Amino acid sequence: MSTPQAPFTAPTPPAPGVPPQLNFLNVLQRMLSVSDKVSDLIFSPGRPPQVELLGELRPVPVPGLEKLLPAHTAGLAKIIIGNHQTAGENLEKLGSADLSFSAPGFARFRVNIFMQRGTHAIVMRVIPNRPPQWSDYNLPPVLKEIVGLKNGVVLVTGPTGSGKSTTLAAVIDLINETKAYHIVTIEDPIEFLHPHKNSTVHQRELHSDTPSFALALRAALRQAPKVILVGEMRDRETIEVALEAAETGHLVLSTLHTIDAAKTVDRIIGVFPKNEEQSVRTRLSQSFRFIVSQRLLPRADRQGRIGAIEILKSTARTREYMEYGEREGKSLTDAMEQGDLEGMQTFDGVLERYVREGLVKREDATAYATNPGNFLLRLSDMGAAGGAHTRPPAGNNGDTMLDMIE
Repeated sequence: MSTPQAPFTAPTPPAPGVPPQLNFLNVLQRMLSVSDKVSDLIFSPGRPPQVELLGELRPVPVPGLEKLLPAHTAGLAKIIIGNHQTAGENLEKLGSADLSFSAPGFARFRVNIFMQRGTHAIVMRVIPNRPPQWSDYNLPPVLKEIVGLKNGVVLVTGPTGSGKSTTLAAVIDLINETKAYHIVTIEDPIEFLHPHKNSTVHQRELHSDTPSFALALRAALRQAPKVILVGEMRDRETIEVALEAAETGHLVLSTLHTIDAAKTVDRIIGVFPKNEEQSVRTRLSQSFRFIVSQRLLPRADRQGRIGAIEILKSTARTREYMEYGEREGKSLTDAMEQGDLEGMQTFDGVLERYVREGLVKREDATAYATNPGNFLLRLSDMGAAGGAHTRPPAGNNGDTMLDMIE
């Protein structure tokens, strides 16, 4: 902004008649004005306000806030929490709190406030004003099949910030547009607001609308939804109820913080006691429809990030490997590498294509590859530099999941 904004000073009361949020909103506006690609705002004692832009932190000059004090971040936390009683209690008892925050007129945020070294720190994930739409991203066409599913489990996995929530929101929006369904989402907190279109969408927020994912999921079974979105499968009870919902005719969409499809299966099975492993393997193999894993890595031109997506699809072969376990030559990775006709793909296969098309640098792709040694062997025909046979990006190729938000 060209006009200097009044600095926010937490301990100082506002002038008579001025809402306490006013100066804070000015700070938010200044930070968001850096770029329309800002993904996160970070407030940490000892640092100026910072934004995350294309995967890197940048300080934002705000007069009077060249260096945040503990009193500043404590005051900001108090404004954000407001009358959200549960968030305040969680921060006091557990040391962190998740909640949503709206800056009227220009932005919504998913916020985590946490204690560190006895002081408050705040991370605010920027949420677009409208939900992601399928046309916004060049997602693999096979994923459109999710919209036509009548039941089963679809999992989107990946590290924090890899675009899991965005992908699921785009799927929900497409279902909302094309199907006359009842959709129930259970989120912590609610991120994208889905208006009613052809479908009716009810969004429930953890703590304010329900005490836990598992309880809300059990309740959803009595609410006659066709589609249930569970923000995250965090524990055994939630996973068990999700499988039950899928087995009783619901389409369940959810996320897990796992790095690839094979690790996702291991994670789910590992939550249950050893004596239940075979039963869980059987149930999961029969219930899963897609496991979609995502990673974001820098583009070769450094003008943003590009998404690499691994896709495991339910087929006779993948169900067998999941139910009876992987063996030499019969792994889920083998099935994905050989399942391109069914729309499956592995991270390393996608990354190889990106390098050959000049969309991603070899060293970046290697750092994100599942098996770096084998990945480099796949590129051995390109020479040591890896640039002799690459060509510069053309057109909009590679904008697969540019600037996706979790």
